[in-house]
Amino acid sequence: MKLAMIGFGQAGGKIVDRFLDYDDRTNSGIVRAAIAVNSAKADLIGLDRIPEENRVLIGQARVKGHGVGADNELGAEIAEEDIDEVQNAIDAIPTHEVDAFLVVSGMGGGTGSGGAPVLAKHLKRIYTIPVYGLGVLPGTDEGGIYTLNAARSFQTFVREVDNLLVFDNDSWRQTGESVEGGYEQINEEIVRRFGILFGAGEVGDGQEVAESVVDSSEIINTLSGGGVSTVGYASEEVELNTSGGLLSRFTGGDGGGGDGLDAANTTNRITSLVRKAALGRLTLPCEIEGTERALLVLSGPSKYLNRKGIERGRKWLEEETGSMEVRGGDFPRGEPEVSAAILLSGVTNVPRIKRLQQVAIEAQDNMDDIQEESDENLEELVEDDEDELEPLF
Repeated sequence: MKLAMIGFGQAGGKIVDRFLDYDDRTNSGIVRAAIAVNSAKADLIGLDRIPEENRVLIGQARVKGHGVGADNELGAEIAEEDIDEVQNAIDAIPTHEVDAFLVVSGMGGGTGSGGAPVLAKHLKRIYTIPVYGLGVLPGTDEGGIYTLNAARSFQTFVREVDNLLVFDNDSWRQTGESVEGGYEQINEEIVRRFGILFGAGEVGDGQEVAESVVDSSEIINTLSGGGVSTVGYASEEVELNTSGGLLSRFTGGDGGGGDGLDAANTTNRITSLVRKAALGRLTLPCEIEGTERALLVLSGPSKYLNRKGIERGRKWLEEETGSMEVRGGDFPRGEPEVSAAILLSGVTNVPRIKRLQQVAIEAQDNMDDIQEESDENLEELVEDDEDELEPLF
């Protein structure tokens, strides 16, 4: 699948930057074009892979390149005011070679949180290809203002895109790690999961063709209908033995040239891997029952991609989700692991989003109370002096 990726805000720009790095490492060719949009000049300078001509600084008249300070209403305003500058960069994209736009942003900040939904709405008005969003939720420990921003951005973003893929930072934070190290690990996890999904079906020179190809139309059909999506992932290593053949805990066989592969064991291991992916850590934790559509991609060395196992895994997903639209296929790759990536689209039983909205409402009420109290305190402070002093004007 060929994507035009637009990273909006600091988090969005860094994730798109990491996607370009993933493209180079895996030769997947997912990113047909990459653009970064920000109101903070320093964040744009800090990017490594996105070409300088594709880095768009907005809001210079309002914030002078210093960002919007987590004010996502201001972020939305400057995105609307400077949308033509963003469009100038998009005009250079050969959209006839692109399957979809992917607008990437963190939803807790200011520029991306406010601007990404504005851009998505603009793109949908102009182009006929799908416009997807990839939104990152802030951790609950990041503060009330970021939670409030995320709740407001989420309900706007999901309405303006054809589908919103969500990644929840709360589920991926590890105790004791630095903030920078935490975000590095999170961004790598985002790119790995979505990279395998979007890269499925791409065949380079000398690469094997899948038995059951997952092409861009399969992904588009899975994401059709809108709503919220999450991705599950699980993998097991395939090791090289001393004679150069493949030796794998995954198959339980000797793997020397393939003769020792146990088909029944491989089928069972694939089914187990699919269960781990669906019931393990999702990008957005949710109950998978009630999922509207799903897509299963098994990737790894072709001799380990057992067709019967893939079909059994797909059937299990149908039973667990209750969906009749579960697609599946394989993606032969030379990497020393077998992995299962599952896209669950149209999920609705998402406790994290409910909690986010509740906390945001409480934060908004608290902020209103604090502002009211602050106004009253200031009035009292000034009134104490007014009887004896005359103001200047």
